[in-house]
Amino acid sequence: MNCKVEEKDGIYLISLDGEMDTAAAIEVEKALKSVLKTEEKKDVVIDCECLEYIASSGLRILLAMQKSAMAGGYRLTLRNLNDEIMDVFKLTGFIDIFEIEK
Repeated sequence: MNCKVEEKDGIYLISLDGEMDTAAAIEVEKALKSVLKTEEKKDVVIDCECLEYIASSGLRILLAMQKSAMAGGYRLTLRNLNDEIMDVFKLTGFIDIFEIEK
């Protein structure tokens, strides 16, 4: 699992590549927390175009980040979810919690 964090056009762009299983979710969580700890709050876009799989631990991490974004007053957007991951979001009700772009 690769997790790339960059600042681009006034936002944090996080690109996920691979399978976010339980072990990988821990590494992703560390990267996401580094964005949340910055003094300057910027909107966050998580690009999931290359995300192949997400375990429940990955869903938990994304949910925690969404709650932090709401509390901090900035937007978190998920982008480019494949059909399988979109199905997971629909089944779990996460489709109603997150802002999702195609």
